[in-house]
Parts: sequence; structure tokens; C-alpha cells
Amino acid sequence: MGIGQIFIILIPIFFVIILGYLAGYFKKFDAASSKGLNTLVTKFALPAHLFVGITTTSKQTLIDKWPFFVTMFIGIIGFYVVLLLISRFVFKTSTTPASMFSLNSTQPSFAFMGIPVLGSIFGADAVAIPIAITGVVVNALLDPLASIIGTIGQSSANAKEKGQSLWKVTISSILHGLSEPLACVPLLGVVLILCGFHSPDILADSLDEIGSITSGAALFAIGVTIGIRNIKFSKIAIGIAFIKAIIHPLAMVLIALMMGLSKTDMTNAILLVAFPGSAVAAMIATRFETLEAETASSFVLSAILSLITLPIFLSLLM
Repeated sequence: MGIGQIFIILIPIFFVIILGYLAGYFKKFDAASSKGLNTLVTKFALPAHLFVGITTTSKQTLIDKWPFFVTMFIGIIGFYVVLLLISRFVFKTSTTPASMFSLNSTQPSFAFMGIPVLGSIFGADAVAIPIAITGVVVNALLDPLASIIGTIGQSSANAKEKGQSLWKVTISSILHGLSEPLACVPLLGVVLILCGFHSPDILADSLDEIGSITSGAALFAIGVTIGIRNIKFSKIAIGIAFIKAIIHPLAMVLIALMMGLSKTDMTNAILLVAFPGSAVAAMIATRFETLEAETASSFVLSAILSLITLPIFLSLLM
């Protein structure tokens, strides 16, 4: 794919992001309304779109995606664990900050960028399953794991309290992750397909009424989130953005090659982690009152950096 074709794909995408940025920057949206936009995308529009995409797919196609799931598990959970260990034992960072640093360096904005970017290349229906798999790995595994480790760090001063609270935190974190529509709806779709279910046209058309807004609403929401935040160019923020936009996708290249993925699946896997950092990950850091300014700034910086890196990765992959 030539550079001109790549920019034809990306220009409309970044146009909507910039439009959202201007709306946030000029205070047409505030933090509350930005959260509402994010809720619309992550809890309603995208889950509906993914459910239709999964439940209109054949059972065999889903089974054939098993190597892709393993690749995303290693490329996301494994990458998080490696960063956590390096941060904790090489740079001697405390457990909770190390977990938040690693989480924000790993979690991509797959929910917001997946359909617009990958859908423009392969078609929205074709990328529903890869995005759904990424959603399960991130929402049902990565976020609970990072939250559990973050809590361990906060409670480590009191061993007894740690023993009492850790079990509750572990269960609640896992249940919370599984209760997120981006985790439970794709999982439900997978279970139904494996049981022989195929979404009837009336159900698919009904869900598409809300699912069809995913692309534009998601991109606009990213822009608004960036527009209402202040950027601080700290070493940690720059480091997170650099790892997210460059190091993580390069690591995924090696993992995808080791797993022997097809060209299409390899492209999906690499681009899904090459997207900017996640606002959700930054929110988790805020909940722990750890690296709040750094993670919020890294989200913005990685989005800006992706203006350069995404065209490069696309040109190399296509």
C-alpha cells in the first residue's frame, strides 16, 4: 500500500479526532460530557457492534482465531508483566507506580481506534472478532491484574491487612472486569456461536442501529478527551508514550512472527497495540492516586506520536 493510500485512510480518521479536540479545547465539552461520550462508545455502541460481528460469523472461523488469542495474550499480558518486572526490580519503582506505569505503557485505545482504522482496511465486519478478542484480554485480564497488583502495593505496609483485603480485591477486580460490556458481551457472543447460535437478521439490524455510530463517536470522544486535558512533558509521560507507540508494536511483530500468524492477523495484532494509550488506563491510575498527571499526559502524547507511527507501521505492513 502506497503512502498516498495510507493517508487517504488516516486523514478522515484524524480529522474527526481533531474536530473532537477543538470541541474539548474550546470547552464545548467538559469532563462530565466527555465521560458520557466514552460511556456511549464503550458500554453501548462498540459492544453492540462486536456482538453482531461475532454472532454472524461461522463457528469454524472463530475456532481458527485461537492462535490470534494466544498472540494477543502474550503481546499484552506478557508485555505488561515484563515492564512491571523491569520497573520494579531494575528501576526500583514501588509496586503500585510500577503497575500503573506498565498498564499505561501496554493498554491501547483499541475500543476507539479499532473499527475506524482496521475497518477502513479490512472492513468493519472482518475485524469484529480481533477487536473482541483484544477487548476480552484487556478488560477481563489486564485491567484486573493491574488493579490487583496496584492494591498489593498499597497494602504491603500491613501484612495482615494485605491478607484480608487482597482476596476481596482479587474477586472484585475480576468480576468488575468481566462485568464490563467490552468483556462480557464478546464473551457471550463467543459462547453462543460455539453453541450453534447465529444472529437473526432482525437482531443484527436492531443492534446495528446503535453499533453503526461506533466509528465516528469513538474518534470524536478521543479528540474531546485530549482537548480537555493539560499536557505535562515529564520523563515518565514521554517514556510511557514512547513505549506504547513504538516499543510495544515492535515487540508484537516478533510475537506474531513466532506464532506464525497470517498476514492479515499479524497486521491486526500489530496495529491493535500500535494505537495510542488508553484513557481507561489513565483513569485506573487516577483511582490509585498514582502517576495521575503523567498517565493523563502520556495518553495525549501517544495520540500525537501515533500521527507519525501509524502511517509508518501501515506502510510496512500493507
